[in-house]
Amino acid sequence: MPEYTFTARVKNGEIQRGRINAKSKDSVYSALRSRNLEPIIVEEKKRGGLNMEITLPGGHRVKSKDLVIFTRQMATLIDAGVPILRTLVLLKDQTESPVLRKVLEDVIASVQGGESLSSAIAKHPEAFSAIYINMVRAGEAGGILDKVLERLAYQQEKDSAIRSKIRGAMIYPSVIFTVTIIAFFILMTFIVPKIGSILAQLTGGKSKLPIYTRILLSLSHVMKSPEFIFSVIVGVPVIVILFRHYKKTPKGRYAWHSLLLKLPGVKNIIVKTAVARFARIFGSLMAAGVSIVEAINTTAGAIGNAVIEKELVDCSKAVQAGGSFASELAKKPHFPPIVVQMLAVGEETGKTDEVIVKVAEFYEEEVDTAVAGISSIIEPVMIIMLGAIVGLIAVSVFGPITKAETSPTGILMNVNKLLTFV
Repeated sequence: MPEYTFTARVKNGEIQRGRINAKSKDSVYSALRSRNLEPIIVEEKKRGGLNMEITLPGGHRVKSKDLVIFTRQMATLIDAGVPILRTLVLLKDQTESPVLRKVLEDVIASVQGGESLSSAIAKHPEAFSAIYINMVRAGEAGGILDKVLERLAYQQEKDSAIRSKIRGAMIYPSVIFTVTIIAFFILMTFIVPKIGSILAQLTGGKSKLPIYTRILLSLSHVMKSPEFIFSVIVGVPVIVILFRHYKKTPKGRYAWHSLLLKLPGVKNIIVKTAVARFARIFGSLMAAGVSIVEAINTTAGAIGNAVIEKELVDCSKAVQAGGSFASELAKKPHFPPIVVQMLAVGEETGKTDEVIVKVAEFYEEEVDTAVAGISSIIEPVMIIMLGAIVGLIAVSVFGPITKAETSPTGILMNVNKLLTFV
């Protein structure tokens, strides 16, 4: 007969835990109620054995989609009057994410121990961001947890939508770029050397080839050498690893983000995305009742760009010293005047959360337009690059043929030899 662990509430409100052997969960519920206990959690005790679970790369993080579903469902249940502990148990049992289920097990245990929901989820920063934790804490303090959770879910959906659109817009250009690099490598290492040999025979020696053809053949010779191949196979991964490690350092992250903000086109998307995210998150935190300094600091950590993050942190310090957020933000180069003006209106009317949400909606549309614009520019540029590479090789090949033979018949004969050789 399987063994079950249970957590139940006595009539006087005390919590009682224990174990019981029963045929099923229903039998456990009946047995507990017969003892005048109200069941809260009933789980079958797992038997010992070999753990066959395999953790895949990235498998320790909760997916954004699963977190949004969880947040919306929790908001609905709490709004319906279901206690938080029972809500967490219900959502744990029905979630399809094993990672989220494991996190919720720990959260439930913490809540059972008397901790608040915000304190319990704060132990899992890999699943719940600082924004999520602060908003839940503010919702608990104000007694509006259900409304805060609904706002959280909406904010997460918007943030995820922006990231998805940017990634989606970059897929096609990335494929074209990869194909271009692969095609160039194949042409230079396999095709061009063969063409070079036949051209030397047709023109009477490599020294008589045009300068651009000789440069192409020399580049091909270098790319075929074992030293070059070894440096690519070993050097490129090493450079990538070192660069990624450098980017993780505060100095490297700031330098990299500063560089991105200087690139034409890229800067426009980064700034608009950061402003949209700032407005959405800051507005949500203010609506939840979070203090303005804490809201600024929390939002700064979620911006995703170290340069703009530093600007917000500087504003936070000035606000702590008694300054106005709008006036301090006006001094920062990456926040457009419209954001400052709307924020100033919000401070004057006391409706900062409502006003700043309008800014978020406006800049989310601007991000869509900017992403579509840069995508439409990148695609033809990559195609032109691919065509230019092929055209350069074609000119380098057929140029010497046309110079070696002036008659159409001779040119056609040489082209036929070349194609037969290749």
